[in-house]
Amino acid sequence: MNPLKSLTQLGQSVWLDMIRRDLITSGALEKLVREDGLRGLTSNPAIFEKAIAGSPDYAKIIEGLLRERDRDAKSLFEALAVKDIQDVADVLRPVYEESKARDGYVSLEVSPYLAHDTEATIEEGRRLWGMVKRPNLMIKVPGTTEGVPAIRRLISEGINVNVTLLFSQEAYERVAMAYIEGLEDRAANGGEVRAMASVASFFVSRIDTLVDSMIDAKLKKGASGPDAERLKGLQGKVAIANARQAYQTYKKLCAGARWKKLAERGAQSQRLLWASTSTKNPAYRDVVYAEELIGPDTVDTMPPATVDAFRDHGRARASLEEGVEAAGQVMKSLADAGISMKEVTDRLLDDAVRLFADPFDALLLAVERKRQEVLGAGLDRQSHKLSEPLAAAVTAEIEAWRAGGKIRRLWARDASLWTGKDEGKWLDWLGAVEAGRESAPEMTRFAGEVKGENLTHALLLGMGGSSLGPEVLASTFGKTAGFPELRVLDSTDPAQVRTCESAVSPKTTLFIVSSKSGSTLEPNIFKQYFFEKTRQAVGAGEAGRRFVAITDPNSKVQEIARADGFRKVFAGVPGIGGRYSVLSRFGLVPAAIAGIDVPKLLERAATMVNSCSAFTPPAANPGVILGVVLGVLGRQGRDKVTIASSPGILAFGAWLEQLLAESTGKQGKGLVPVDLESLGRPEAYGDDRLFVYVRLETAPDKAQDAAIEALERAGHPVVTIRVTDPYALGQEFFRWEIATAVAGAVLGINPFDQ
Repeated sequence: MNPLKSLTQLGQSVWLDMIRRDLITSGALEKLVREDGLRGLTSNPAIFEKAIAGSPDYAKIIEGLLRERDRDAKSLFEALAVKDIQDVADVLRPVYEESKARDGYVSLEVSPYLAHDTEATIEEGRRLWGMVKRPNLMIKVPGTTEGVPAIRRLISEGINVNVTLLFSQEAYERVAMAYIEGLEDRAANGGEVRAMASVASFFVSRIDTLVDSMIDAKLKKGASGPDAERLKGLQGKVAIANARQAYQTYKKLCAGARWKKLAERGAQSQRLLWASTSTKNPAYRDVVYAEELIGPDTVDTMPPATVDAFRDHGRARASLEEGVEAAGQVMKSLADAGISMKEVTDRLLDDAVRLFADPFDALLLAVERKRQEVLGAGLDRQSHKLSEPLAAAVTAEIEAWRAGGKIRRLWARDASLWTGKDEGKWLDWLGAVEAGRESAPEMTRFAGEVKGENLTHALLLGMGGSSLGPEVLASTFGKTAGFPELRVLDSTDPAQVRTCESAVSPKTTLFIVSSKSGSTLEPNIFKQYFFEKTRQAVGAGEAGRRFVAITDPNSKVQEIARADGFRKVFAGVPGIGGRYSVLSRFGLVPAAIAGIDVPKLLERAATMVNSCSAFTPPAANPGVILGVVLGVLGRQGRDKVTIASSPGILAFGAWLEQLLAESTGKQGKGLVPVDLESLGRPEAYGDDRLFVYVRLETAPDKAQDAAIEALERAGHPVVTIRVTDPYALGQEFFRWEIATAVAGAVLGINPFDQ
């Protein structure tokens, strides 16, 4: 008989520890079920990373998903994973039904980033369960301290759980009790427990790998004679002894009164699943962990190589309860030798959480790179050319951002990323594009109304960072046929005011009063001045209809607008600072009124939002990379950020100048933006410069190209951003907002205060 099928006769189920699309499409999975008696399948981030990065099967799927809509790397991965998991579940469904819900499961893991977050684990478990919609799914949850209550809650809600990352007896007992308590909760609430299933994944070979290395260290320190022999005798024995003791605990729990009560209701026991059963030490038999842990009511999850090896030369026998007393002696001898099993298992758990997060980073990086390949010219490309020492420093900082989960912390509004003060309150711009897309129809409708009134001008009355965004858009796009021409007044210089006044007529102008706080003196003065002029021109009753306001809720400007009968008030978001507001209503409302296609601008911006998301690893995250370059070079004295923009988007530099200067100039630190400087010969510059070339691909300037090339050849650091067309400025606004926030963190300052 096939040795794998012999395991089934001995009460053990074999699950495959691997997933890949061609395993499903080629019929290989069905063959494993039919010929080898395969009873289930498990997945984890490392497995998915190997599948997606190493197989061309996923490229076309990603292309199809992105044709539907763009999405970030995690969302894209989940779409891929859910499809694979559903298809595997369907192949295994006959096993599930034949075994009456004992076998036939496929596992999908919650994000490893959530290993120490109970509520987030519960929420993600629910969400993944709802996405897959298969009864033979198990949600994989780590057996951490924070994971235990999540296991209980998910079981109580009818969600099957594969508890992973178990190494110690104590941890196993905690999750076993969580399963029992979850079933009790479910039964108390009238839920059915008969079809519920769970496994407790107890890791094996990793224990021997660590313990053997600790024994080797003791031997190298001089252990000799009988002591050395005793130590050598423990090598390769601890993992199996530990697993056999866990099985005895399982049997005791099943014999207990609490479990018997649940069993009477038809509940199934939570089986022990042997994980990490491939042999890491070539000196050991390649199927040793599979052969020595065979027993009823257990699962062995094997990688393909171990499946093949056991099929070829595995020896099946009821081995799990052999030498139970000897297992206890092994554990005692280990303690006598000065090796703490608690220290071993605690270290393994900490390492495992990290080792599962690292492959998840690699997985998301692989997905993001495939996404960016598919997007092609749909994503503005960014590159940098640095000297070797600068490049090494940037690479090290990018790795620090990955290892520290810093981009996730940024999106989670963790103020400790900067100075630990109030930074978290000023990050609502992260959601501005999504909010803008929701409110775009309102802005577009209003712009259509204005267009129908044949107004010649729209004059924005503002001051500071919130006015620069509309000014860039007005300068870049110019006048749109049928829409009013957008002009911006953001200076109290009398000549400037007079120039604006002479260029517009109150009878044919819509005035936009733009003030976030509503208490800034200059916009209020502008409003009063032009309101009086308009009242004189069109009458007191009509003047208010020539004015709209953009301001934060309950501001002074809102009160004035209500009192003076303004045509409309657009509410801002208090948690967005002025210089980060261009993709909020402060930038979008004037853009819509001027006839700029706001939905298109936001659609392009959303591509960069997804590229800079919390789940885009720093190595592929354009905002993080740019911010790290700015921050690292700034720390090393290259703090003069010299901006060269193509003529067609020349005004972009003014917005960027304000963003960088006001955000980073704090506590004697900062980046000094240099805009509108004619690029000189390379020898004209010292070692304090970083050059940023914002190149408009549809209308580049040959002289700029040549100057930048010369600077690169001379060894000056250069960042080049290739903007596909004017609407791609939506991407650039968001890229630079993220980059400025990242640079502030690298410099150790608050980039959101004044």
